[in-house]
Amino acid sequence: MTASGKIVSGVRTFAADVTEGFLEITHSSFALIGLTVAFVVIALSARPDLRQAGEEKLMNWLQARQVAVLGMPIEPEASERATAGNPKDLPKEQAAVAFWLSKKYRVAPEPLSVLVAEAYELGARNKLDPTLILAIMAIESNFNPFAQSAVGAQGLMQVMTTVHTEKYQNFGGHFAAFDPVTNLRVGVKVLQECIARAGSLEGGLRYYVGAANLPDDGGYTAKVLAEHFRLRQVAGGRSMPINPPATLSTQAPAQVAPVQYFPAAAKLNTPEDPAVGASGDKVALLSSQPL
Repeated sequence: MTASGKIVSGVRTFAADVTEGFLEITHSSFALIGLTVAFVVIALSARPDLRQAGEEKLMNWLQARQVAVLGMPIEPEASERATAGNPKDLPKEQAAVAFWLSKKYRVAPEPLSVLVAEAYELGARNKLDPTLILAIMAIESNFNPFAQSAVGAQGLMQVMTTVHTEKYQNFGGHFAAFDPVTNLRVGVKVLQECIARAGSLEGGLRYYVGAANLPDDGGYTAKVLAEHFRLRQVAGGRSMPINPPATLSTQAPAQVAPVQYFPAAAKLNTPEDPAVGASGDKVALLSSQPL
C-alpha cells in the first residue's frame, strides 16, 4: 500500500472511531438524562413539598421576568381583592337598583352590584328594608368608601370608627372601616341598634346622625327617607328621574352647642348628655356595647 493509501485508511479509521465514540457518548448521555428525569419524577411524586417548592421558584422566576419586561408588579390575585361583580348576575330588582344608583351617583355598577347584593342580604337578616340601607349610604357618602367627615366618621356608612372600634375587631381591626363590605355591615349593626333604642325608624335615624337630643337634624331624616322612597320605586320596577346627588349628610343647625364626642365605651346620648356634633357631622355615635 502506498503512503497516500495508508494516510487515507488512517483517516477513515480515525473518523470511524470518532463517530462510534460520539454515538456511544450520546447514547450514554441520553440514558443518563432519562435516568435523571425518572429519578426527579419519582422524587417529586414521593415529596409533594419539593414539587410545590419547585413550582413556586419557577413561577417566581417567570413573574420576575414578566415584571422586568412590563415594568410593573404582577398580581394575578388582585381582582380577588376588588369589591366588584357583574350587575347582570343580580336578580332583576337588585340589578335595577344598582344601575339606577350607578347613573345617579356616577359610580361604576360593578362595585355597586356587590353593595346592593350585600344590602339585600343584610336587610333580610336584620329585618331592615335594603333600600333604606342603600339610601343611608347614598346620603352619607355618595358611595365613596374612603369618605371621612370633619369629626372622623368614615367609610360608606360614615361610622365613627373610634366609637365602634369593638365592632371592627372581628374584621381585623379599625382599618377595615375602609373595606366597603365591612363598613356596610358595621353600619347596619349600628343602625339596627339605633332603631331599637329609639323605637321608630325616624327616631333611629336621628340617633344614627347624632341628633337625637337636638331640635333639628339638619334635614337628614327627610333626605334619607326621600331617597329611600325613590329606591323603593326603582326596586318595584317604576321609572324614577335621576336628580343631582344629595349633599353629604349631617349638616348641623347653626345654633348647635359645642361638640362633645363619646369614647367607644360611652353610653348612647341621653337627655343628660350634651348634644353631639356642632357641625352635626357625626355619624352613629351609639355605643358599641350591645343593647
